[in-house]
Amino acid sequence: MAEDNSGGSKMSDLPLRILSAIVMVAIAGSALWLGGWWWTALVLAVSLGVLWEWQALVRTFPGQSAISQILWLLGGAIYVLFAANTLAVTRTFTEAGKADAGLFYVALIVGTVIAVDIGAYFFGRALGGPKIAPKISPSKTWAGLLGGAVGASIVITMTYMLQGVHWSQAMQTGWIAGALAAVIAQAGDFFESWMKRRAGVKDSGRIIPGHGGLFDRVDGLLAVCFALGLAHLAVQVLAG
Repeated sequence: MAEDNSGGSKMSDLPLRILSAIVMVAIAGSALWLGGWWWTALVLAVSLGVLWEWQALVRTFPGQSAISQILWLLGGAIYVLFAANTLAVTRTFTEAGKADAGLFYVALIVGTVIAVDIGAYFFGRALGGPKIAPKISPSKTWAGLLGGAVGASIVITMTYMLQGVHWSQAMQTGWIAGALAAVIAQAGDFFESWMKRRAGVKDSGRIIPGHGGLFDRVDGLLAVCFALGLAHLAVQVLAG
């Protein structure tokens, strides 16, 4: 996830970053549209890549015991694969009156996380102000968190209004869900930043030219999908 008020990225990297972003969007968008095993294969490939970067980070943590490493690796597998399963299964959702509900919900989840990222970046740069946790992520500000919540809320509200939901209900859902999404996505971002700081590296990997690793790109999405998966599981358990 992009830093919310960082001005340190080199302009010389911008064309490469844009080209990489276009390729990523084209691949992910095509797989999402096609659904089925295309989407499952992409989600599985990305999750395995994230797990590879996760174990590389963990292995460079200072003062690690063998048991601690095993627990970190096991925890990473649970976290990443549970979140990936949520994203993959969501694409298969069906709903009366909606031709492709799964496509809608996955697009909404991904779009919301992107909106958090964009809102945090622009609010952070424009307003600055106090940092949330400078020892973990020096550029993350409270203004950026607010911007992330605003961006996510707008996307969710507008999406539901376009689906025919009354504006008052759409706004209520949008602002509550948007605020939660911003907090969870930023928490995922902070968690990955903390792992990288502990490992003493800037990026989780180098697989994406100009963007770093896969974990760097999906840290917020992982956290949101993990939270959604837990919420869905809780509802199922309570429903009996």
